[in-house]
Amino acid sequence: MGTMSLGKLGLRKKIPNLSREEFKELTDFVYEKTGIAIPERRKYLVENKLGKRVLELKMNSFSDYIKYLKFSPQKESEFKKLCELITINETSFFRDIKQLTMFKNTILPEILEKKKQQGKKTIRIWSAGCSSGEEPYTLSMILHEALKVSIIGWDIKITANDISPSVLFRAKKGLYNDHSLRTTPDNMKSKYFIKEATGYRVHPKVQKLVSFQLINLNDDLAVKRIPPSDIIFCRNVIIYFDDEMKKKVLNHFYNNLMDHGYLFLGYSESIHRLTKLFKPVFKPGGIVYQKN
Repeated sequence: MGTMSLGKLGLRKKIPNLSREEFKELTDFVYEKTGIAIPERRKYLVENKLGKRVLELKMNSFSDYIKYLKFSPQKESEFKKLCELITINETSFFRDIKQLTMFKNTILPEILEKKKQQGKKTIRIWSAGCSSGEEPYTLSMILHEALKVSIIGWDIKITANDISPSVLFRAKKGLYNDHSLRTTPDNMKSKYFIKEATGYRVHPKVQKLVSFQLINLNDDLAVKRIPPSDIIFCRNVIIYFDDEMKKKVLNHFYNNLMDHGYLFLGYSESIHRLTKLFKPVFKPGGIVYQKN
């Protein structure tokens, strides 16, 4: 009689338990590398998500996995995999439409007018924590709407970055499903997307303005290489950081922004008690922060 595998018997190896000590060692390591603070209430989620990875690697414990992350020859590629597993990439085109309308109707015209007066037809936007690309592509579409045919006379670059290689791969591909377009106005859908058998492809003229890069916001040297920006969008990203890391990232943004440049954060994110580097500007549709 031949032997039967555990899989055929329907017996699967259980995800190992994540002890408090292992959780602390793992989250300390993640914090040191990325600045992302994982609260204890997410221990069960981390155990589930990373537990599957531990089994994939045929390891018996989270301690084995932590050693692998720190010391194995594959530690760099595994760290990227870890970042994909612990970050949540919930996004869509034209998300938070009130804020984007405020950007289009008040902030963008101001920037464009100032540039014209200076005789500089250049615009630099940084989408920090761009996930799978919906935000920077949306900004590109808004610029096309605002400038229309005159956009050909402008030098526009949107730098988009994220810590996860897999979401950046999807972003560069520029192909999206209905879920990504759930908050997209119909006229924008017909104007800036090409319907294909497998989804909706972003129009090449929209893609042309955006460049994607793998960047960790905790990496000082990498952040310094981002071109100076007129506007930074960093929405629903700093919620993952503790106050110390938030201050560090806000300092990066301050140093990157041109004089009187603007910083857009998510609706639930407030920085008034963290720094005096930016002043809140109240506009119809929300708050934007301006470099002091």
